[in-house]
Amino acid sequence: MKSASSLFVRWGLAVTLLVMSPAVSFATLDPDEQARVDAAIVRALEFLAREQQSSGAWRTASAGESTAATSLAIMAFMAAGHVPGEGPYAVAIDRGIRWLLAQQDDEGVFSDRNTHGRMYCHGISTLMLAEVLGMTPEAESANVRRALERAVRVILLAQNVRKDGRNAGGWRYQPTSNDSDLSVTGWQLLALRAAKNVGCDVPAENIDRAVAYVKRCSVRDNQGFAYQPSSGASAVRTGTGILALEICGEHHSAEAMGGADYLLRRPLQYRDAFFFYGAYYCGLGMFQIGGRHWEETQEHLVDILLSNQQRDGSWESGNGLERDAGQIYSTSMAVLSLAVEYQYLPIYQR
Repeated sequence: MKSASSLFVRWGLAVTLLVMSPAVSFATLDPDEQARVDAAIVRALEFLAREQQSSGAWRTASAGESTAATSLAIMAFMAAGHVPGEGPYAVAIDRGIRWLLAQQDDEGVFSDRNTHGRMYCHGISTLMLAEVLGMTPEAESANVRRALERAVRVILLAQNVRKDGRNAGGWRYQPTSNDSDLSVTGWQLLALRAAKNVGCDVPAENIDRAVAYVKRCSVRDNQGFAYQPSSGASAVRTGTGILALEICGEHHSAEAMGGADYLLRRPLQYRDAFFFYGAYYCGLGMFQIGGRHWEETQEHLVDILLSNQQRDGSWESGNGLERDAGQIYSTSMAVLSLAVEYQYLPIYQR
């Protein structure tokens, strides 16, 4: 590759120089700004490593040890080029994966205790397992694949629950929910796309039904995406809709391009509810769109994220329900947004 990113990663008292070779060159940010992004990611990973529990899990502010927080933290390390079994964060990643595998229940579901949004946790954890499968040492890969295949079946069965025409094809909080929303649906589609990439059986008919639901969430005249059909657009949901369509093969559809134009007119703001969720989906969605849409979005998100990183490397959890999720969630999501152009995670590939 023509360019590389040199990241200094502290592990205990040691300092290891990692020279990473991204899948594409960093053509969008100038070198000084890219160096600031690299340094911010390093500090964030140091924070996440310090916050890992003795069990191998990571916590949320409201639910304690969390399948979702653990999966997001693991993906944050992988998004920066770290993999299971080797490197300075190998132990942290391996312990996190082992803890997560032990949390899968008899039905195949990954979820946190006392949470009403089981499918949020499940979709995020399924996505992580699909992303990590190809990076897992052979001795562990069979366990990961078995857990992943069971998790995929849960998602497909949840989609097949009887629903009316407005909700058909999507997902909501529980495996038995008979309604749908774009937010939960986004995570399930990312998980299914990643699982299909590593050889899991994901029927095209299920993807087609999900795409139809996402398109029903597009606001009239392709003016962004809504939480549910017939409601109003927001930047956060628009990022979700764009990414969902792009990763399902609906490249540059009228709905996605209308949403991309909407985001240029009304970009995500730090004060917005679910900002960190939006930074991930808007960043990755606009990266898939490419061109001016990606360049303007990246500059905007990088400026916000770098301006709001804390001295300890974390990001403070956002407004409303995001505040309940805590710093592990917000920091992991910030890294996943900042690291999009590295393209280390398979789901980031164009």
